[in-house]
Amino acid sequence: MEPIIEFQNFSFKYRSQKEPTLKDINLAIYPGEKVLIVGPSGSGKSTLAHCINGLVPFSYAGDITGTYRIKGEDPAKLGIFGLSKSVGTVLQDTDGQFIGLTVAEDIAFALENDRVEYHEMRGRVDKAADAVDVKDLLDHAPGALSGGQKQRVSMAGVLVCDVDILLFDEPLANLDPATGKRTIALIDELQKAKGATILIIEHRLEDALYRDVDRIIVVGEGKIVADTTPDELLAANVLAEEGIREPLYITALKHAGCEIRPETHPAHVETMELSGYKEALCRWNEKVALPEKKPGDDVILSVENLAFSYDGRTPILTDIHMQVQKGEMLAIVGKNGAGKSTLSNLICGFLKPGQGRILFGGEDIADWSIKERGEKIGLVMQNPNQMISKPMIYDEVALGLAVRGVPEEEIKERVYATLKICGLYQFRNWPVSALSFGQKKRVTIASILVLHPQVLILDEPTAGQDYRHYTEIMEFLKKLNEEYGITIIMITHDMHLMLEYTNRAVVIADGRLLADTAPAAVLTDDAVADRAYLKKTSLYDLAVRCGIAEPTQFVERFIGYERQMRAAEREEEA
Repeated sequence: MEPIIEFQNFSFKYRSQKEPTLKDINLAIYPGEKVLIVGPSGSGKSTLAHCINGLVPFSYAGDITGTYRIKGEDPAKLGIFGLSKSVGTVLQDTDGQFIGLTVAEDIAFALENDRVEYHEMRGRVDKAADAVDVKDLLDHAPGALSGGQKQRVSMAGVLVCDVDILLFDEPLANLDPATGKRTIALIDELQKAKGATILIIEHRLEDALYRDVDRIIVVGEGKIVADTTPDELLAANVLAEEGIREPLYITALKHAGCEIRPETHPAHVETMELSGYKEALCRWNEKVALPEKKPGDDVILSVENLAFSYDGRTPILTDIHMQVQKGEMLAIVGKNGAGKSTLSNLICGFLKPGQGRILFGGEDIADWSIKERGEKIGLVMQNPNQMISKPMIYDEVALGLAVRGVPEEEIKERVYATLKICGLYQFRNWPVSALSFGQKKRVTIASILVLHPQVLILDEPTAGQDYRHYTEIMEFLKKLNEEYGITIIMITHDMHLMLEYTNRAVVIADGRLLADTAPAAVLTDDAVADRAYLKKTSLYDLAVRCGIAEPTQFVERFIGYERQMRAAEREEEA
């Protein structure tokens, strides 16, 4: 069989760079294969994808050596339009992919260009929208949708075309866990039904392995460092060496001293052969102590019987009540569109509640202005580009103080001090455009911290970041929490983040408070996980399959053990 995608001794260097981003790539992907591509940020995996869909070299110019073929053709001769007939791409940045004024128009865009007859077009749009569960959104504007809804609309826009290769660039980045599972299941069904060749680029390896893939390609520093089956990869040390997060159940087994072997089929915890590992895991579980639960501190923020509707008819939030302790790290979780971001906007004063009240330090803040709330409560949005308004880093961080009339000397002192806390002092005279995504995220946090808030709300602080950058930003937030006493509330779809860094989770489903409890309790409760579109942690499945009597306690022990390990690593580095 001839490869549908083939690279031979292929290298690519962007014109703005001295060194090639891709170096001596030799790769063959065959028709009907499903291939997962993983690697840390900056490894070259996105550039590899851009070569496949034509963005390189038609949008991103550079120097190419070696050869590559798509369906046996030279992409340079096909052109980007010719490639689009064979390769459909769902981008991570969905906003950059929308064309139409409504969801229906956007999905139909490619069909309109191909002059498909109206009735056929409508049927194909309905079918694609139904496949990704956006049929009720066809009359909505794409820009008004949640991140997860946008992702599904982008998928529908690709599915509506009959292409041979489907390329998904981080399809799970903005999705709640259950929708992410459905997305991976949908991609799997597409491959089986259409025989399409599927390429998935994704940081969330464990979630991407919800359904089988034929191969996993690991890209590191511009080279292919592994090209093998999931079972072989999980039994090797490549993921750890490349800074890629392995599945949690694999980590737990390694903590227990188990050697992972390919013949145990470790790609799925549900079907992995665990008989040789049970005894070691049970011994480890008995040896590791449960983490101590710290008593609550003073209440800094209270939400009482809060309700809200955008149109006065359809409730978005109903009877929400919660308390936030001073100095805690709290997660707010739930499915896309559950009302999590609306709750944060109500707390910050961007929206007014229909009923109920919000208290800060015991004081009703209904009459506080947005400016007054902003001095106590900071909000960091998911996309830093939506917050940044100044070209230079210093000016961006100083902006909040400048508009408040703070004297220039005090501004300089506070900005410099904040930049040092955020690890950005050496960049103080740099343009924002020169920073990475993660560094921009820190700039937005710095622009809030400089106002000395007591509470920091972060919307998806780690979305789309690899494990190294994820760890950097979370350890930084932990430092703000522990050393500077800042209370941190995180809105997240990342269940690992919730388990690893927070002691309490508030679960919202369909606009109502569903649970307010320990993260381990949330992710070991079938009813809560199903209603809130969460996903039970694989640690729970591992504990049950190994006959551990208290699976929830096993999860808590794992969390406590991991935190102790990170604390020890921090002490060594210090």
